[in-house]
Amino acid sequence: MLSARSRIVARLMVVATLAALTAGCFQPMYAERNDGAPGLRDKLSGVEVPPLSYATGSPQARVGVAIRNALMFKLYGGATGLPPSYRLMLRFNPSRTSLIVDPNTALPTSENYGIDATYGLIEIATGKQVLTGNTFSRVTYDIPGQLQRFARARAYRDAEDRAAAEIADNINTRLASFFFAGT
Repeated sequence: MLSARSRIVARLMVVATLAALTAGCFQPMYAERNDGAPGLRDKLSGVEVPPLSYATGSPQARVGVAIRNALMFKLYGGATGLPPSYRLMLRFNPSRTSLIVDPNTALPTSENYGIDATYGLIEIATGKQVLTGNTFSRVTYDIPGQLQRFARARAYRDAEDRAAAEIADNINTRLASFFFAGT
């Protein structure tokens, strides 16, 4: 019968062997390619994100700018993109729901801010839509006292920004998956 130490060594050998056999199967998504094909960063930087068409000065316009800026930073990494080969079309609907209501004042003390977004990736050369998708974000924020109007407004704006960043992250992940796997 094998000792406990021998069984542990045998298991570690099996794990090491499996790790060695599968090590060549993985390729990091954002790694530079050696075959001359453009890498994922290059493909993502070729996506144009046009300004969203919401009325100037509306709450949707501010959130749209936040989504667009966050998405452009994720796609281009702070620099401007390459000449576009794709255009990302984006529409969204914000929502606000009271979660907890103070029974004494009948005013909300906690709210939920949400964004439901629909997007489509259009190949500029052909005008063909190559990808469509939906995503959503829900963030909760507290209203710290009914007499603190500025705190409520600031909490609401922070919730909008967090939801916008989450939407941008979801879309960026989906685009990266599309360009890397082709699906």
